[in-house]
This record gives sequence, structure tokens and C-alpha cells, in this order.
Amino acid sequence: MSGSGPPVVDVAPLVAADRAEAERVAAEIDAACRTHGFLTLVGHGLDPDLLSRLEAEARTFFALDAEEKGRIAMARAGATWRGWFPEGAELTSGVPDGKEGLYFGEELGPDDPRVRAGWPLHGPNLFPERPVGLRPAVLAVIDALVPLAQTLLGAMAVGLGQDEGWFRRELTSRPTAMLRVFRYPAGTGGWGVGEHTDYGLLTLLHQDGTGGLELRGPDGWREVPPEPGALVCNLGDMLELLTGGRYRSCLLYT
Repeated sequence: MSGSGPPVVDVAPLVAADRAEAERVAAEIDAACRTHGFLTLVGHGLDPDLLSRLEAEARTFFALDAEEKGRIAMARAGATWRGWFPEGAELTSGVPDGKEGLYFGEELGPDDPRVRAGWPLHGPNLFPERPVGLRPAVLAVIDALVPLAQTLLGAMAVGLGQDEGWFRRELTSRPTAMLRVFRYPAGTGGWGVGEHTDYGLLTLLHQDGTGGLELRGPDGWREVPPEPGALVCNLGDMLELLTGGRYRSCLLYT
């Protein structure tokens, strides 16, 4: 282990559309994306109670028995890729992950043209009967994170020499947004998720107080201690390819 945590960027001027400060913040984000491929976001404006509520509801769900959780198993969702999977059901480098999880996305009804066309990753979510608070918490977090992600992409567009509306106009007017909630059982040994890169544009990650996230930067692996209220942003393979390697898709490990 070497290095310190990710570079910290206060994105409050971006969220507030403060034109006088936005260029400076965009330059900080650009430098982090080119050098590290990850950064810690503060000043993002998300209600901390929102993330705490989602965490509490998810913990309640994960404490249920496997039979009840299996009523929303991912196999029931097909190509929409939503629902619950048990520990060991996902692999990294051919080795089962030490985690169980939930996948959610934008809530889309049968009349949505993308659903009618059979687009993968598009459709209704699978929500459990209990806890009843999980559904509203999930949808509220998605509604909060998608605009924040669009704001970050706007700053990245400026750093790449485009106007701030480039990503929204060209690629993300109707983004495919997935929300994943993972539980890492204690005492399993080994990794939760082994060394890997994410495949999309970017990931916004909230940690609980346990920690365990590590990211690989230019000076080696860095532990990312959880910071109350902060979000970690890491870039994915799609953004690295799109920028011709100017932005880094970072390796991570949990």
C-alpha cells in the first residue's frame, strides 16, 4: 500500500452553477481524471439522510432469509438486470466475489419505447415486499445521483475542450443509470471484489463506516477511508476509450 487517499474536489460551485468558480473546479476534476482516474467529491449537495436511509433499508433487506430475498432474484428480471443475487453469484477474474447485492435502475413502465423495443438494462425494478421503505429510498437516490453525474460530465467535457453540454447532448440525454447496493459479509477472508475496472462512464460510490475500498493510482494502491458525506468518483473503461486514454479507467479492489 502506498500513497494517500484520492484527490478531494469541492464541487459546490458546479452544483450551484457558479460560473466564476466553475472553470477552476473543472480544471481540478480534469487533472484528477488524467492523473488518477478517481477523486473524492465533497460539496455535492446530496442530503446525507438520503444515503443513510438507503443504507438502513438495505441492511434490513439483507438480514432476511434467502427464500424471501429470492422472490426478487435477478433471474426473474431477465435482460433488465435487476434484483437480488446471493454471495458468490458474481465472479471477478473467475473467482466468486465475497458479496451479495441488489441491482436497480431507472423505473420504466411497459409503455416506455425502450422497454417495448426490448433494450437490455431497461424496464421495471424488482422491489421486495419488505422493507417497504426500500423502494422510495432507491428511487430517491437515483433521482439525486443522475443530475450530479451529469454535472460532473459537464465539467469533464470542459476539461476535454468541449462545451459543458457535450456529453448530455451527444451521449447521456437518456443515460443508462444503475444503482448497486452490496453487502460484504464479515469473516469470509480474501477479497469482496477482486482487482477490476468498471466498464461504464463513471461510478459514484458511497461507503459505510467499515471501509475496505482500494484504488490504484500512478503511485500504487491507495486505501480510500470512508469520509462522512463524501462520494468517491471513479472512471470506467468507456470514458478511457472515449477520450483516447487521456482519462484513466482506474483499477479498484474491495
